[in-house]
Amino acid sequence: MIFYLNDKSIRKALTMNPEKKPNSKQLIPDNSIILSPMAGYSDLPYRLICKRQGSAASITEFVSSEAVVRGIPRSQQMLKYNEEERPIIFQIFGHNVDSIVETAIQLEKLNPDGIDINMGCSVKKISQKGAGAALLKDPKKVRDIFRGLRNNISIPYSGKIRLGWDQQSKNYLEIGKIVEEEGGWGIFIHGRTKTMGYQDASSWDEIGELKNALQIPVFGNGDVKTKEEAFTKMRTYGVNGVLIGRAAIGNPWVFSGTPIESLTLIDRLPLIKEHMHSMVEFYGEQLGVLLFRKHLVKYLKSLPDILTVKSECLQQNTLSDVIKVLEKG
Repeated sequence: MIFYLNDKSIRKALTMNPEKKPNSKQLIPDNSIILSPMAGYSDLPYRLICKRQGSAASITEFVSSEAVVRGIPRSQQMLKYNEEERPIIFQIFGHNVDSIVETAIQLEKLNPDGIDINMGCSVKKISQKGAGAALLKDPKKVRDIFRGLRNNISIPYSGKIRLGWDQQSKNYLEIGKIVEEEGGWGIFIHGRTKTMGYQDASSWDEIGELKNALQIPVFGNGDVKTKEEAFTKMRTYGVNGVLIGRAAIGNPWVFSGTPIESLTLIDRLPLIKEHMHSMVEFYGEQLGVLLFRKHLVKYLKSLPDILTVKSECLQQNTLSDVIKVLEKG
């Protein structure tokens, strides 16, 4: 069954309710590897593929709180999920405290397992508006957001952060403490600052430092490329689990521990076809095939003598035609 938001259900006023107690149960088991939420990639079709390969939970692409409040259709589609994905966590972003909290109130009605607040996005158009990683520059606002969640929703909530805005203002320990003190069940941390983007190495020593400073679960993120490496990070730094993002694009086998380099095109084809069928079902054929191209390029990466097949696939506009090219391969 797929669930989605009814845009007519948005409440017009935010009502604080100090009697409401947050649910702080741990949503994701220890020693878990999870698909990291990524804009444009971690939609329902790909989350489900990764869940079946071993991802321990599903976290949605981040959804704008303002878009949810205004009932933007695209935001409704991004919040669709399948029961098989559970635990399913809705990730939201925004810069306005009331809007974020009101959105969480409304999304609780869709019965997700949890709500996550994005405080780590480094994309300029997001951070320029005071959302994503820009929230790290305002610890008071972060506290207001999480206190608002504590007072108004009863499902578990968490935060996804970076080390800080830049090297001179790393405040991951302060932000982590705020999330913990305001009832957050856990925290996800990417081991870079906002200004680093994805440059230089992720600092797992600092991720480990946050884990040692908090009582709530901490899940690390950054530069992990294999299942074996994820478990090494857990053993070395004591984190409760590891998120894998970019290394999982076109490689859902990372969650099962199967090295993609060992898979031929024939080996990869059943899962590629499953993913493509799911994209077409979810988005419609024209858009589904178009959006699948960025996945297909990654699926075919590392295969020898594949350039001609890849080029021909990218010129096709129907599901059946792409499949014909791949099967001819």
